[in-house]
Amino acid sequence: MAEMATPSAHRRVAVITGAGRGIGKATALAFLADGYRVVLAGRHRDTLERTATESGAGDRAFVVPADITAPDSVEALFATVRTELGRLDVLFNNAGAGARPAPIDELTLDDWRQIVDVNLTGTFLCTRAAFRLMKYQDPRGGRIINNGSISAHAPRPGSAPYTATKHAITGLTKSTSLDGRDHDIACGQIDIGNALTEMTARMSSGVPQADGSVRPEPAIDVALVANAILHMASLPLDANVQFMTIMATKMPFIGRG
Repeated sequence: MAEMATPSAHRRVAVITGAGRGIGKATALAFLADGYRVVLAGRHRDTLERTATESGAGDRAFVVPADITAPDSVEALFATVRTELGRLDVLFNNAGAGARPAPIDELTLDDWRQIVDVNLTGTFLCTRAAFRLMKYQDPRGGRIINNGSISAHAPRPGSAPYTATKHAITGLTKSTSLDGRDHDIACGQIDIGNALTEMTARMSSGVPQADGSVRPEPAIDVALVANAILHMASLPLDANVQFMTIMATKMPFIGRG
């Protein structure tokens, strides 16, 4: 496929984790269409390569397999960014995992640790590495966007590990935002409700509700989420979307329960 025409020649650099599918893939496609050079990070090279091919962005799409739960892998990812691209303008901490719905007394320690390792520790490792790069590059600074969740505000039944990590992401977002002020590093969070991806396709057939019922829920086109993230990234560094919630208008969030 020929390289796509780009509406701008800014050639800013973004790293997107979990870029092989779902929200990460949609966001990578939006950033590439806007003219970014994008590092597509994730555990599976084949899905990352499909994203790169689908984008038609040619050599602006960099496939870098990485496991965000492994410190050495994260350090290698950001070392590649530094040596191959020279700087980093945007990190979208998107990679995450969900656990099987279960009441808290039925969860194992392994269940808990698996979700914490991906959703919280992995986001911390990527944030730390990006912060170090942004702090010392010239010109300095950049933007970190964390993928939170509606669950950062209100849990679903049986979601203790996932909900706890998403509340923790909010704390990490605030702390990173504060620590970044002196270094022109902005940090914000997008909380997403029911973007239509492979993971949320089941919602059309019914999801457990707080009252014990199972009901279908509406979803929104994932491209709308990607465009919202692109907007957050497009702001100058003296402006920041600290928190954004984008959701299906009629999903049970306001008044949930």
